[in-house]
Amino acid sequence: MEEQQRRALRRGRARLVAELRVEPLWEPLEQHGLFTRPMLEELQSAGSRGEQARQLIIDLETRGKQAFPAFLSILRDTGQGGLAEMLIQKCESQPVPAQVPDLRPVELELQEEKQRKRLPFLTGIVSWRNSQQALGIRGSLIVTCLCQVYEMKADPCGLCLILNNVNFSRDSGLSTREGSDIDCEKLERRFQALRFTVLTRRDLKAQDMVLELQKLSWQDHSALDCCIVVILSHGCQTSHIQFPGGVYGTDGKPIPIEKIVNYFNGSNCPSLRGKPKLFFIQACGGEQRDRGFVVDCDSPEDEAPGGSLESDATPFRVPLGNVDEPDAVACLPTPSDILVSYSTFPGFVSWREKSSGSWYVEMLDSVLEQYAHSEDLLDMLVRVAHAVSAKGRYKQISGCFNFLRKKFFFAC
Repeated sequence: MEEQQRRALRRGRARLVAELRVEPLWEPLEQHGLFTRPMLEELQSAGSRGEQARQLIIDLETRGKQAFPAFLSILRDTGQGGLAEMLIQKCESQPVPAQVPDLRPVELELQEEKQRKRLPFLTGIVSWRNSQQALGIRGSLIVTCLCQVYEMKADPCGLCLILNNVNFSRDSGLSTREGSDIDCEKLERRFQALRFTVLTRRDLKAQDMVLELQKLSWQDHSALDCCIVVILSHGCQTSHIQFPGGVYGTDGKPIPIEKIVNYFNGSNCPSLRGKPKLFFIQACGGEQRDRGFVVDCDSPEDEAPGGSLESDATPFRVPLGNVDEPDAVACLPTPSDILVSYSTFPGFVSWREKSSGSWYVEMLDSVLEQYAHSEDLLDMLVRVAHAVSAKGRYKQISGCFNFLRKKFFFAC
C-alpha cells in the first residue's frame, strides 16, 4: 500500500473504529484476495467489534497497492460509502511524498570475468543505504555473501506473538505498567509493516503465557521463514544456564527467559529448524540502577527519573531448594538460529515513560523504521543500544544474546 494511503487509514482510524460495520466485510475481503480465511478468523477473534475494526485497519496497511481502492469499493458495496468518502478526503489532503530511491536488495551484476575470478563468492546482495549522516557519504553500498544471509521470501515472513502485560493482580505486589500499550501498538504496526502476521495477547497469567507460547511453537512453520516473540512485562533476575532473566505473568509468577526460548529450539519446534527465531524482551533484569560514569558527550542530559518515569524491576527470587526450573536445566541442543534482545543489562532496571512507552521499544521502533530496509539486525541493535544509553540521568543499555548463524535482513 502506498504511504499516502497508509496515512489516510491512520488519520481516519478513530472514526473507522467507532463506525465501521465489520460483519458484512469478511466475505468480500476474502473475495478480493485481501485476506485469507485463517487471517479473517484471527481478525474475528480479536474481541469486540471495535477491536476487530482496529485490527483490520492496522492489517490493511500491510497489504499491496490495490488494497486501498479495493477496500473503498467494499465499503461502498456494503452501504458504508460515507466512510469511503472520508478516507478519500484524508488521502487527498496528504502531501505527496518526494520520490526516494528503491531501497530493496538487488542482485549484484559482475560484468567482468576478472571480477568473477577474483570474487567468486560475490553473487550477493547489494543494499542501497541512504547514509547522509555517516561521514557525509550518500548512497553507500553494502555487499553481503548470499550464503551468509537468512532466506526471507515467504509472505507473510512469519508469525509474531506479542504478550503485553499491563495490569497485575493485587496479590502480586506488581504495579500497573502504564505506557506499555503504547509500546504494543508501535510494535504491532512495525512488524506488520515488515510482513509478519502479528498476534497480540494482553494481561495473561504465567500459565496462560506458557500456553500461548506453546501454541505458537506447536504450529507448522514450514511455509514461513522466521518467528518473533515480544514480551512486555515486569521482569526479574533468575537462576539460569543459558539465557538470564525472567518475566512475570499478571499473577506475579515468573517464567525464565530460557524456558521461553527453549519452546522454540530444534527439538521442540522442528518446523523452525534452521530458521531465525527472534525474541525481544522489554522487562527489567533486576533492581540495580545504573548512574553511569562521566564521559565527554554531546548528548543533552535528560531529567532525572521521576514523575511519569517507571521501572519494570522486581526483586531476585531464589527458587526453593536453590534448584533451577526443570525445563531450564534439561539437556538441550545448541540454541542455533536464536537471538534474544534484552531491553537492559542483566541485573539492572529498564525504564518506561507513562506517556511515551519504554526507552527500549521507542528506540527499537525508530531504528527499524529508518534502517530495516538496508541494515542487518545486529547492526540495528547496536544503534538501539547506543540510543538507549544516551537517555536519562539514570542509565540503561540494551543488549542481546546472539546465536544466529547468518546475517538477518527483514524483507522490506
